[in-house]
Amino acid sequence: MSESHTGANIAELLHNVSDEWKIRNKDLVLVSDNASNMAVAAQLGKFSHVRCYAHTLNLASQRALKLPSVSRLLGRVRRIATFFHLSAIANHQLKEKQKQLNLPSHKLKSDVITRWNSAYEMLERFLEQQPAVCAALLSQEVRKGAAEIFTLTESDISCSEDVITALKPMKDATLLMSEESSPTACLIAPLHAKLIQDMKENTEEKSVMIREIKRVICEDLSKRYTTDQETSLLNKCASLDPRFKALPFLSKEKREETYKTVITEASSLQEQEVHGNLEDSTVKEANISVSPQPEVTELQDDCPTTSKGRASSLLHNLLGKTFSDASDTPYHQSPSALVEEEMTRYCSTPPLPLTEDPLNWWHVNKVSFPVLSKMAKRYLCIPATSVSAERVFSTAGDIVTAQRSTLTSEHVDQLLFLHKNLVL
Repeated sequence: MSESHTGANIAELLHNVSDEWKIRNKDLVLVSDNASNMAVAAQLGKFSHVRCYAHTLNLASQRALKLPSVSRLLGRVRRIATFFHLSAIANHQLKEKQKQLNLPSHKLKSDVITRWNSAYEMLERFLEQQPAVCAALLSQEVRKGAAEIFTLTESDISCSEDVITALKPMKDATLLMSEESSPTACLIAPLHAKLIQDMKENTEEKSVMIREIKRVICEDLSKRYTTDQETSLLNKCASLDPRFKALPFLSKEKREETYKTVITEASSLQEQEVHGNLEDSTVKEANISVSPQPEVTELQDDCPTTSKGRASSLLHNLLGKTFSDASDTPYHQSPSALVEEEMTRYCSTPPLPLTEDPLNWWHVNKVSFPVLSKMAKRYLCIPATSVSAERVFSTAGDIVTAQRSTLTSEHVDQLLFLHKNLVL
């Protein structure tokens, strides 16, 4: 995109792309980071908007890492990791101490500013190797060649453990959201509510470090996904996932409101399909009525078909008053009543275990819930993050090399699409 990345320009680009793929008339959802220009693009383009949950987790965690006490601790651990990376003698001693202490032969990690979880991994690796690190720093070989030795106090090590404890739920959530094939928007509402609950609990925690980290994260998460449009969309997604359909993270009023919203939308979808089927049926009947009829001959009096029709007529004359024909008294059920009945049965079924695949469940049960299964197709396909889209740029780096630099932009698009979607 060569133009300025304003909301208006992005909206126009998205419309052009949707026209190119012939999906303009579909229910499109824009999944993006939390940048304001993307929110404007969604508003101008009239797209439903879901903010990338991986970015949301990153923003909240980054706030915790910027706490003065946490920032100082990370700086000390970072200096030690850098020292071992730059010193061949120190690195050799670390390997020797790892063997002596039966510790994994892992290198120390350094953090990256753009990835909060790299700071978590740096602390985690340091704590794993802390006995070997201390032993290596105390060795004469390292002390001789080092102008300054960086060490951590027992308090620093204790604080490192507290940071790991406080950020563990955020780390797990980030890993879950970074899966390319499984996470969908149905995860956001229950996971978001659970994280806020976890960060609010244990306010009497003895560790000041843990209390401060949880407070900052809770404040940041609580201000996300607060608009009616966002909460309604995410709650509908969760209700259509058989793992989370009970919506225990919502109040009774919000739960009932979500179910009613799904029923209303599904009823509208069903009415549209019924109306479309009626129109198709009318067209077919019209075509049949104008088609030429075959010539009737006297031989038809002896045809089996005529005999069968006569028998049916006699049966109707004899038993018609006692046994009404199904076609004479059709069972009409309004789309709304049909969907309500489906929703009642759906909610009464046992919840799907968290380890099972909700898409496979809907595939197996689509006959039992024909209308809701169509709603599930509409909502469970929405991704929870834009991570997979951002990974495309890494894929592009593998495809567009110096030897293939003359590829046209159209061919690059085609190769990227095939690389991501073609199963070999």
